[in-house]
Amino acid sequence: MEYKFEMANTRKMLERVPFEKAEYKPHEKSRAMANEAMHIANVISWIPRIMNTPELDVTKPGSIPKVELPKNNQELLAMFDKNYNEGLKALEGASDETMMTPWTFRSGDHVIFTLPKVAAIRNMGLNHHYHHRGQMSVYLRLAGVPVPGMYGPSADEANL
Repeated sequence: MEYKFEMANTRKMLERVPFEKAEYKPHEKSRAMANEAMHIANVISWIPRIMNTPELDVTKPGSIPKVELPKNNQELLAMFDKNYNEGLKALEGASDETMMTPWTFRSGDHVIFTLPKVAAIRNMGLNHHYHHRGQMSVYLRLAGVPVPGMYGPSADEANL
């Protein structure tokens, strides 16, 4: 239920990404807006990856698929919808036993963490996603785009 609710909120946020301001950055150390939006749309792709593998080693070639930057909202939302649906399928098909199976995130011989898949999904798939979605709300605000409400109306929607 959380996944469906939160991803509906994310989709509202991504619908508002102004691709005419794709290169906008709130700070020199920040990603460009289109890159941040793409990251948000792709973070949830970790969910089926975690569900279907015993580990991820980021030093192995091809371990992190290259994704082409979307050119517009339609491409961004198609990317998000694909990843959302794959994540939903993985979560709905998971048994309690599978969710408690250890999953390892590593960089070669350095183990970053080993957690039950349920905790790895919470950490890498959901919390990471929510963090970047929060950042996108700041990008939108600073770029002059009305921010959608996530848990009730935003300041931009309060008088609607």
